Amino acid sequence: MLQSLTGFLVETLRETVAEFGTAVQDAAPKVLTAVVFLALAYVGIRVILFVVRGVLDGLYPEEQDLVVELGVAVAGVFLWFGAALALLNIVGMTEVAASLGTATGFIALGVSYALSNMIADTVAGVYLLRDPDFNPGDRVKADPVTGTVSSIELRKTRFESDEGDTVVVANRDVEKKWTKYDVDAPEDASAADAT
Repeated sequence: MLQSLTGFLVETLRETVAEFGTAVQDAAPKVLTAVVFLALAYVGIRVILFVVRGVLDGLYPEEQDLVVELGVAVAGVFLWFGAALALLNIVGMTEVAASLGTATGFIALGVSYALSNMIADTVAGVYLLRDPDFNPGDRVKADPVTGTVSSIELRKTRFESDEGDTVVVANRDVEKKWTKYDVDAPEDASAADAT
């Protein structure tokens, strides 16, 4: 009985090793293809991000590095996500890749809706940073403040009010309507008439 049990265990072990060897042989081409793809994707994405950074650095002055970093980060996320979906297809997980792509689309839609104000502030901030008529040091009226622009950030603008207070206003509110005053001219017609 001990001999038959030992024979059974040896035979089971042989079958298991043979099945494992067959599975490794079947998977080896996919694994090798996946490794080569990952190496090429890494190099390709690094080159693309280098080019994107160079283009954005050429478009935006050094003070606006925040916009450049945001652009490079967004491009990197999209490129790596696409590479991950392609990798899943290469290793034979096509259904998982399709499901992941669809689910990510729905999640992105929900997140973009939830973050719509933040996205509006960021887009308005990019416009304000690019506007040659709106710069730190300018005297500006933007609801609810009239004062000097202290700093323009990606989501908010800081003003020093006429009372000396620092007022922070969301960029979407500033971009809607603002008026730049000439430093030497009166602020409005009634002030000009009063003098």
